Amino acid sequence: MKDSQTEVQSQLFKMQDLKYRDFQAKLMPTVKKETIIGVRTPQLRKFAAAFSKQPEAEVFLKTLPHKYYEENNLHGFLIERMKNYESCIRALDSFLPYVDNWATCDLMTPKVFQKHLTELLCQIKKWLQSDQTYTIRFGIEMLMCFYLDDEFRPEYLELPAKIKSQEYYVNMMIAWYFATALAKQYKATLPYLEQYKLEPWTHNKAIQKAVESYRITDEQKAYLRTLKIKLPKKSGGS
Repeated sequence: MKDSQTEVQSQLFKMQDLKYRDFQAKLMPTVKKETIIGVRTPQLRKFAAAFSKQPEAEVFLKTLPHKYYEENNLHGFLIERMKNYESCIRALDSFLPYVDNWATCDLMTPKVFQKHLTELLCQIKKWLQSDQTYTIRFGIEMLMCFYLDDEFRPEYLELPAKIKSQEYYVNMMIAWYFATALAKQYKATLPYLEQYKLEPWTHNKAIQKAVESYRITDEQKAYLRTLKIKLPKKSGGS
């Protein structure tokens, strides 16, 4: 396993772009800069597509934790390509506890999920009950990706609304979910803002993101602005 991991790392370093690494590091405060190689996403996706066909990919998926940010992203891309639903869920449950940043979390949208939406909803509910920041975030994201269009049910809005967290990256995803829900299911979602069912910071961030969306009408934006909560100013100038 160690030889396989070393070979993967060697391949990743061949694609290194130091300027891109420095740019990425600024976007991910939870990740140590020395663990970022600096591989552009299109290159990494292309590598993942080829690597997924090799037997070494199976070994790589069993080698956790990884040392580098790009190794985690490669792991995510390999999971995303899985065609068997049960195998995909097992791989995610093994991998999600090791995810330590929003970017790795958000890059995974397995295509196989589209064919298993009933089972997936049960799995999402399990993820939302986790005590792991990025497992919860991933669950909310999957709810947003697959259940705001034809599969939407008003009661699904309650799932992220019930989450109480002190984690910035959880609350930001809740806000993103409700902003997207306003764009796609405005009438069903609006009461959650009118009745202030979300935490104040998350409530305001959802409105901010909705107002920035081209999918929300000017009239809707004007009304949403009236629902913002005035939060106390932080002391100390921070």
